[in-house]
Amino acid sequence: MEITVISAQGLKNTSSGPFSHRLRPFITITTYPSITSCNGDKKGGIYSTRIDDQGGMNPTWGDKFFVPIDTAFLANRYSCIYLELYTKRLVMGRVLLGWCQIPVTDIGFRPEGSVMHLSYRIRARDGTRGQGIVNLAIKLTGFPLAGSQMLSDSNHQKAPQTSHTVIGIPSLGIGMSLPSSYYRCSGY
Repeated sequence: MEITVISAQGLKNTSSGPFSHRLRPFITITTYPSITSCNGDKKGGIYSTRIDDQGGMNPTWGDKFFVPIDTAFLANRYSCIYLELYTKRLVMGRVLLGWCQIPVTDIGFRPEGSVMHLSYRIRARDGTRGQGIVNLAIKLTGFPLAGSQMLSDSNHQKAPQTSHTVIGIPSLGIGMSLPSSYYRCSGY
């Protein structure tokens, strides 16, 4: 799967310290559950955009990542892509501004090469409504699927680019957290 982190809009600086007057945002991407190969090795990991030093509350990245997934990931209704938005501080290092989850049901089985443009509201650290929206483009690669059926070679053509906006609501309720296996797999 190819994920392009396009931009974010309307971010808010949550800290008011002497060295925190400027946002230097970046995003990390992980998948839950982590993909495991046949020999037990974990595929994927944590992907990170570059730091946008110029965009402030409306950063732009355009960074593309190839995230290895399999059909089991797409078939598991609890699978998701987890984004965390940080700002890089000179003194304190990275500070979490918010997060969002992209449920696999928002991605689904699409024709190979079709692009989905998605927008998600950033959630605050505690899961409440945060400030800002993140904009992404997701393209499935290596999956010649349309719905749940394989395309025949005669019908296999470049899929048209599709675009729609989805506002994501986190799957986890307020006060809930990801399973401990998430933190073990992703290095947190």
